[in-house]
Amino acid sequence: MEYSSDYSSSAFGALAGIFMMIWLVCLAFAIIAVIGMWKTFEKAGKPGWAALIPIYNILIMIEIVGKPTIWLLWLLIPCVNIVFMVWLYNLISKSYGKDEGFTVGLVLLGFVFWPILGFGSAKYLGPSAAEARFGFGNHPFNNPNDPFNNPPSPPSNPEA
Repeated sequence: MEYSSDYSSSAFGALAGIFMMIWLVCLAFAIIAVIGMWKTFEKAGKPGWAALIPIYNILIMIEIVGKPTIWLLWLLIPCVNIVFMVWLYNLISKSYGKDEGFTVGLVLLGFVFWPILGFGSAKYLGPSAAEARFGFGNHPFNNPNDPFNNPPSPPSNPEA
């Protein structure tokens, strides 16, 4: 049996063109997301170029939300990283005064929501993580200024 190369080469060319267009669209979306992330980092006082370096940009996001650096390890473990990345995006949304709906947007449509965060009117409010606000071991339950957190005073002696 003889195969004709005319049909196979044209089918391959069409398939390569389709894959090239898909690749270019994905590249454009990634560039838009990185530009938005760059501006978001600059709003937080971090270097914008950090958005270009794959693992370093995650470290910068961890610093922006005020979580400990060990989170980088959790974000590198397969399957665990999905949960922690959604959590990290939620904390980034909170750090800029946004709600959980914005977190869903960052997760599903990052190429739209990163530029909204970077170029929009959102202001960086500071780290949203409890460790950043209160420090390790100094949670609101240990606040000495809390009137409801005082230890019981010894009973007064009426005979004295």
